Amino acid sequence: MSLKHDAFPSSEAFDLINNSLNSDDAERKDAVKKGNAIFAFTLQNKEGQTESWYIDLKEKGEVARGTAPDDKKANGMITPKPTLPYSRFISYHLAAPLSYNALALCHTADKLLRREMLTQFPKVTLSLSDDDFGKLISGKANAQRLFMAGKLKVQGDVMKATKMEPILKRAQTKAKL
Repeated sequence: MSLKHDAFPSSEAFDLINNSLNSDDAERKDAVKKGNAIFAFTLQNKEGQTESWYIDLKEKGEVARGTAPDDKKANGMITPKPTLPYSRFISYHLAAPLSYNALALCHTADKLLRREMLTQFPKVTLSLSDDDFGKLISGKANAQRLFMAGKLKVQGDVMKATKMEPILKRAQTKAKL
């Protein structure tokens, strides 16, 4: 399935990035190890429409449409995995009076659940125009210059955003945008 969106010409690059990640299992594992995050891209075209794609370098090493994988975030809300063993315990015991040991166990389970939930959504969201993304992928623009000019907006961990450079460079060699 193609990730290209006709209203966003540079979105073809997401297919190139996905093909690059899927072409070599060792390279994909290396990219996941180095990236260790979910990177979301929100592009805006000349008509003012926006569309999002993500690169999952946290677990799978895949590229898809949306801001994050379906089981990681939905409608701007963090959604815990239903298989987490602690969520049922917490909701059951919070309705009843707690002993000290049960409270301590709930607190520990709650911390684990929160830690699990906080790692689910994109660590970095990069927002820029479709034209600027095309220039970035083709090597005609520099991410740092776009950022300093205010054309590239970064939400989240800015240092993690620098981990995307090798992935984008790999796509640059294949891009004909």
